Amino acid sequence: MRILALRLSALGDVAMTVPVLTSLAEQYPEIEITVLSKSFMQPLFAKMPSNVVFRGVDVNRYKGLGGLFQLYRKLKREGGYDAVADLHDVLRSKILRTFFLFSGTKVAHIKKGRKEKKALVRFRHKVLKQLPSSFTRYEEVFAELGYPVNTEFHSIFKKGKGDVSLFQAIAGIPDGKQWIGIAPFAAHRGKMLPETTIASLIQELATHDNWKIFLFGGGKTERRLLEHWASDYPNVQSLAGRLNLYEELALISHLNVMVSMDSANMHLASLTGTPVISVWGATHPFAGFMGWGQTTDKAIQTELSCRPCSIFGNKPCFRKDYACLTGIKVKDIVNKIKNTIENDTSKSLI
Repeated sequence: MRILALRLSALGDVAMTVPVLTSLAEQYPEIEITVLSKSFMQPLFAKMPSNVVFRGVDVNRYKGLGGLFQLYRKLKREGGYDAVADLHDVLRSKILRTFFLFSGTKVAHIKKGRKEKKALVRFRHKVLKQLPSSFTRYEEVFAELGYPVNTEFHSIFKKGKGDVSLFQAIAGIPDGKQWIGIAPFAAHRGKMLPETTIASLIQELATHDNWKIFLFGGGKTERRLLEHWASDYPNVQSLAGRLNLYEELALISHLNVMVSMDSANMHLASLTGTPVISVWGATHPFAGFMGWGQTTDKAIQTELSCRPCSIFGNKPCFRKDYACLTGIKVKDIVNKIKNTIENDTSKSLI
């Protein structure tokens, strides 16, 4: 049995497939799974069971109906797939899976619960309830194909941590200090703390001599800002642009805790078994996008009647003030960091 799994989306969404695909592969070693995603996602799947193959694709090369048919024909020649699991359910993946369906291939796709999510974020008469997680929705796709999966997952590094040599030249080695990550950015404003809050948080964390702070981010503007924040403190370091994705995952596995917005870094940390203090503004854990193994007791949220107002954090704030984020206090984040470190320390002594 050969299954083609499609997820051609953002880093965080693809990361959320990893626990389910790992469990599926381990529980059904007789099947072969090919994951089709953007090429730069490959490091997420580097430690997968041997019956999982990553197939990178440049989606910009296959535009329009004709381009997708070309991609379909290429995949058809390469794979001889018996089933297609569409874990994305957008126009591109719908077209691809339809080509396979017409050729007689068994197909199943994710049910995203768009109606329930719309009720969760509407302005009036919100239906505030926990919706199924993306992990559950992925499991349902494989169950429909005849492979029910019980997701059991700790880390892409199994019970261990990433190789220190992958980041040692940049970040040093764990030296007994508490390693804390801060990932202050997200794709949309509705998911990011104000820059003044982040600056104050870094300043406060830097006062702890036994803490080492690593700042995570991507683009040029983010890099300049992270380097500016790090420049005033000897125990704060920006990693922006200095490590590749796999090296970053290895370092994250050695963190005591990651502070992240509702963004990709929450999911990357989750894939390494690292505790995450997640910050939620316009979005909400009820939508089902909490990181694998993370819990709401480590989530930072402001209770407002207008929350959540967006599934992805991309809608403008109707209040104009983003009170859901500006109302979050540095001291609350610091207290959760301290509690997380203390709890982990007490567990290690048991």
